[in-house]
Amino acid sequence: MEEVEVESQMMMHEVVLTWSGLSNHLSLPALFQRGACKSLFKQWIRSNVSKKECCLFESDGGRGSICKCGYPKSQHAEEAIKSDSDTDETWNRDRHIREVPTDAFGKISFGGLGQRSGKYARVSSDTSPEILYQLLTEQWKLSPPNLLISVTGGAKNFYLKSRLKDMFRRGLVKVAQTTGAWIITGGTHTGVMKHVGQAVRDYALSNSLSGQIVAIGVATWGIIHNREALVHAEGCFPAHYTMDIKGQGHLSCLDSNHTHFLLVDDGTQGQYGVEIELRTCLEKCISGKSLGHKGSGVTIPAVCVVLDGGPGTLNTIYNAMLNGTPCVILEGSGRIADVIAEVAGLPVGDVTISLIRHLMKRFFGQEYESFTHLKIIEWTKKIQDIIRMSHLLTVSCEDNHGDVDVAILQALLKASKTSESLGSDSWKRQLELAIAWNRVDIAKTEIFTEESQWKPGDLHGAMFSALVGHKPQFVRLLLETGTSLRDFLQDDDTLRKLYQQMPGCFFLCKVANRVDGSRRHHRRNQLHAGGFRPRDSFGNAISLCHVSDEVRHLLGSFTQQLYPPTTSLNSFSMSLEESSSDSLAKNQPDSEAAVKDPGRDLFLWAIVQNNKELAEIAWEQCLDCTAAALAATKILKKLAKQGSDADEAESMRELATHYEKRAIGVFTECHNSNTERAQKLLVRASPYWGKTTCLRLALEADDKNFVAHSGVQALLTQIWCGELSVDNPVWRVLLCMLFFPLIYTGSLMFRRDEVIQREAEKRNEIKTMEKVTGSVAKVNLHSRLKHLKPLDRCSKLRCLYTSPQVKFYWNIVSYFAFLFLFAWVLMIDFQVWPSPLEILLYVWLVTLVCEEIRQFFQDPDSFALQKKARRYINDIWNILDLLSMILFVIGLALRLTVRLFYAGKVILCIDFVVFCLRLMSIFTISRTLGPKIIIVRRMMTDLFFFMFLLSIWVVAYGVAKQGILIHNDARLDWILRGAVYEPYRIIFGDFPTNIDYAAFDINSCTMDGSDRLKPKCPVLNENQTPAFPEWLTIILLCVYLLFANILLLNLLIAIFNFTFEEVQENTDRIWKFQRYQLIKEYHSRPAAPPPFIVFSHLYILIRFLLLCRPQILHKEFKTALPVNEEDEMLSWEALMKDRYLLKTQEEHNQSMERRILDTSQKVATISDHLEREEDVTKRLARLEEQVSQSAKALQWIMDSLKSQGFTAQGAQPPLSTTTDKPSYTSASEKEGRFHVNARQFYYPDSKVTRFPVPEEKVPWQVSFIEYDPTGYSEKAEDTPDGSTAEDADKFSYKNPGGRTGICGKGALSHLGPNRKLDLVLTRWCAKKRSVLEYLAVYDEKTGTLSLPGGPIDFDEHLPPSLKTTLGDTLYETLIEKMSEGIKVFKGYVDHCKNTDNAWVENTVLNVHLDRRSPVITDINDTVASGYNVLQWHELSGKSRLMTEHQDSLRRVAAQHNRKF
Repeated sequence: MEEVEVESQMMMHEVVLTWSGLSNHLSLPALFQRGACKSLFKQWIRSNVSKKECCLFESDGGRGSICKCGYPKSQHAEEAIKSDSDTDETWNRDRHIREVPTDAFGKISFGGLGQRSGKYARVSSDTSPEILYQLLTEQWKLSPPNLLISVTGGAKNFYLKSRLKDMFRRGLVKVAQTTGAWIITGGTHTGVMKHVGQAVRDYALSNSLSGQIVAIGVATWGIIHNREALVHAEGCFPAHYTMDIKGQGHLSCLDSNHTHFLLVDDGTQGQYGVEIELRTCLEKCISGKSLGHKGSGVTIPAVCVVLDGGPGTLNTIYNAMLNGTPCVILEGSGRIADVIAEVAGLPVGDVTISLIRHLMKRFFGQEYESFTHLKIIEWTKKIQDIIRMSHLLTVSCEDNHGDVDVAILQALLKASKTSESLGSDSWKRQLELAIAWNRVDIAKTEIFTEESQWKPGDLHGAMFSALVGHKPQFVRLLLETGTSLRDFLQDDDTLRKLYQQMPGCFFLCKVANRVDGSRRHHRRNQLHAGGFRPRDSFGNAISLCHVSDEVRHLLGSFTQQLYPPTTSLNSFSMSLEESSSDSLAKNQPDSEAAVKDPGRDLFLWAIVQNNKELAEIAWEQCLDCTAAALAATKILKKLAKQGSDADEAESMRELATHYEKRAIGVFTECHNSNTERAQKLLVRASPYWGKTTCLRLALEADDKNFVAHSGVQALLTQIWCGELSVDNPVWRVLLCMLFFPLIYTGSLMFRRDEVIQREAEKRNEIKTMEKVTGSVAKVNLHSRLKHLKPLDRCSKLRCLYTSPQVKFYWNIVSYFAFLFLFAWVLMIDFQVWPSPLEILLYVWLVTLVCEEIRQFFQDPDSFALQKKARRYINDIWNILDLLSMILFVIGLALRLTVRLFYAGKVILCIDFVVFCLRLMSIFTISRTLGPKIIIVRRMMTDLFFFMFLLSIWVVAYGVAKQGILIHNDARLDWILRGAVYEPYRIIFGDFPTNIDYAAFDINSCTMDGSDRLKPKCPVLNENQTPAFPEWLTIILLCVYLLFANILLLNLLIAIFNFTFEEVQENTDRIWKFQRYQLIKEYHSRPAAPPPFIVFSHLYILIRFLLLCRPQILHKEFKTALPVNEEDEMLSWEALMKDRYLLKTQEEHNQSMERRILDTSQKVATISDHLEREEDVTKRLARLEEQVSQSAKALQWIMDSLKSQGFTAQGAQPPLSTTTDKPSYTSASEKEGRFHVNARQFYYPDSKVTRFPVPEEKVPWQVSFIEYDPTGYSEKAEDTPDGSTAEDADKFSYKNPGGRTGICGKGALSHLGPNRKLDLVLTRWCAKKRSVLEYLAVYDEKTGTLSLPGGPIDFDEHLPPSLKTTLGDTLYETLIEKMSEGIKVFKGYVDHCKNTDNAWVENTVLNVHLDRRSPVITDINDTVASGYNVLQWHELSGKSRLMTEHQDSLRRVAAQHNRKF
């Protein structure tokens, strides 16, 4: 049992922490809690974060007291300062800079306006990126980003045009705000970092209540000005940092608008760029983390945004793109950004050294003079490589209409398209990114295009992410693009997962409590059975059974389960079934499976978490939208009533009101379209909402506005009249009640007669139209008329007296007769022995008691006894009935005794008063008196609280008066009379005579209180005059009258007036709502009035006890439609819903707020166009001026030539008027032979870099004087003749592809050609003959595929390394098959390991195998026994192979005429 108790406590602790939050359940004071968190943070920092410091001072040449590390001697530790005689060591960075615990961390506060603050930490340059990520997310509580934006560029202040600056700031803030991105910069108050900080500042000023934008500054500790303020061994909370821009010198100040700072320390001072390596590692670490709430394999995307910048920025761009990070270049920002933007659209072959030199000179100005020719060659090569990776390069232009945020997101999507293989995987990744960013505009323009081909189930994962991530716009977009909710929620497990990942809310806490109860019950049963199963987590324990039971509790026990019980292994649903109430079995005796509606399931999921946006989308997908809206009002009102959060409860009530309006709107459309169908819609049992009706849901939810709808009231009126026509005047009904033969004279109209009359009119219309068109409806009409026959005499009589309206009138007559008889007996005929009239009265009262008992036990929903009692007591009229019955029983019992005969009569008189008050309930049906009775009931509540205030003054004055006037009166009755009764009578004008001397009469009182009929005299003087102070009693009376008569009574009048005005506006609505109860009561009431109702009671008793027949259920309030009619009803209701939504949308579009918003957007668009046109106009003016000057210069040249005697040799060429751009046809594009991989700047698997070889310098024939390739060979002794790598140029080995930037053999085995063979074994697929398959080798370590192959010495041999992969038998078999193979390709391969003197030559051999060949059998056996090393795959472009093998497969596919 102890184990069970501990287990229960652990489970409850988990639920509390999960759904309520840790902070809400801690009992520690807030200050102590913050102190504990701070202490834990300090401990974590000391354990994981370090700084670097110099441990050996050595003077840096002529700088005196400055060490080689850059710090002065005073900032070194004592043990680091040694005299020259003590040591002969020379300062070394690696040995003499050590790591120690950091001494700068905490919060940083910047002075100035706004008092901005942030968090910071001084970290070592060797700190693990994982530690930094933990610092950001776990210690500084940052939410993991959905996007990482690394902003780089000019570190110095540079000029940005105002329009470009606004575009950058607006776009950066928008993309960070909408996607939840982290922005990483250098963190200082200069250059591009300053612009980022100002963008964050502008957002913070305009969105003070919104979420904070995360801007992380990664700066070098040694270049921070005023960094001493940040140092404290125990951390600073906060550190007050002052920005001194003027006095910073060669150092830099931190930017006050960044939110977090990582200050990288390598132990030196004054050296810029220390943070670059750690920042790169951190960005790579973050971009490797999983994106979103589930392990979908999608990582956090990263993008690099570039403004301005110099050569260092070019290296950053180049390295970022090599790592697969897309870059966005802001054109117009200056220097290297403009150089790249200028050549981004050119072919690679046209980006020459001379062009880059020209652009450098143009955009760098005087800085260009310091650039060497070799540097320009290197930059040209890097720029060519950058342009070649066009899928990772995006240029944001000021002239185009796109914003920076769109350019950033488009760059990421463009990179995603090409980084993944073509097909649905690429589109899925892009869609997941767009959902994570919550940018539905990007998804519409970039993802859901004509190019994207989506299969039915491709969008299910995106739909799940959008729902769990609360992205309503994406949910609507996915539904519009064809996502089927039925397919999405076809599996119950999907819906269960949605509930598991629902955000914390009150409903989930209730489900958690239900799961806890099920667990305990289940665990108790297992212990009794002798076994125990380990505890599951809450996510595995929750099931749709728990949800269904909780929803049924919210809707009411009159509904059935929405989800049928299941026997899931991962849930405790069996426990739930065992612990459910007995009413569940009563309501579902046939265990009928609930009808599924995915729209309802999603709507319910959104409603219980009070999610308005998602609920609105799901409601539009519901099949039974009216019932869904009314059920939502019931659930929300119940949750608001039970919840403890006042704000959330108010939000739920507002949402409930919204859906009540939705239900009214749809029902109004239905009622206007077809009244008969609309009434059926109200009383049909909805299979989607627990077999209940719309009318019942509205009544249970207290939706007064819906019930007050004219269509609902028309139905209630129709039920009230029964089979009688609603158009019959009341006087005719009363007359026919008394003289029933009048019904046979046509005095009353019946509904059947009206229907027959309408059908006859339609038949006449059809006969009239038959002459023109042969109507087929004539047959149907005749068939309907056959079933509708006029009522016979007995039926008319039965319909008259079973009408609720007639029952009501007879009961009124009966009740008045009963009251008359009651009054007669009490006043005239109350004898010692009961008279016949008195006996008749008692029999009458007994029949009334029997009717109350029948009403108590009548229950069409089969509620339990406790539920019936609670429902019965909730009605105030039933309370009066119960009180009257109790008084009747007590009075009758006392009346039959001799001693208490008179007391019994008194009680019966009081009972008569109660019966008279009960008479008011009869008049609630009246349109005139009903609302007034409601007002009286509300005023009685006000009167109760008023009497509480009045009693204070009455008792206060009465006790004071009685104490002053009377001395020691021991008679309790006269004490109450003087202290309470007389002050109460004073309010109504009965002033006392014993408070002043003039009105005092000694004969009206008794001196000693011996006379019980007289009050005791006040205290008298010796002369028999009153001794009390007359002035005091009169003042007390005046004050009492002032407050009681004037103040309190006028307050009561004001309260009554306020209540009257408040209720008067809603009395009609309230009366219509309460009218239902009276109609329902008399609809189920027996026809005979009391006392004749006893015969009906006897019939019911015999039917139930002797005949064992169930009670008769009336279809007027609930009816089940046939399947076909149900489908027609739902289709018609859906059509009405669409009409309602269309009208609502039109009204919204025509509203004043919408018009103002549209006008504002149009004005902003026009203003933007005007600004652009103004800029274009200026540029055109400058261009016209340049053309004019050029024309003048050309004319001057022509005149000069003519003056010197030069004449034209031929006719003047025609002038071209076309405006097309010239077509660039570079040498590289014409020939297509220049290798690219062989010129990669970084040689693979080494730290060697190649000499940069631009595109134009690749051929050996082109002169390249500056060419100085790097020499590199892994194993120099492996050359054919034993020569070394330095002697490689002695051989005649020259790469046929041209220069590579490196000489020697590199990582290849020998100089010259290094031959290899790719063996492509193909076959036709057995299931699809048109599909070609190939054999691939799977590497378990790397999880990649490759083609079987390897290095060879001769073309006719297989690679020896294949023996290990294929096995000896298969290897020998394939050698024999090589003669049948086709050499698809043989020649030079553009390989990344190629050098000037060593290169790879590849042979692609395709051996196509027939499925009946014995070789296939051998291969299949090898595949089956090879632990998935060999695998057959479809030959297509989706094959995940390296580029080299992809090219081989492409050639094989072309050989077999198959699309790759």
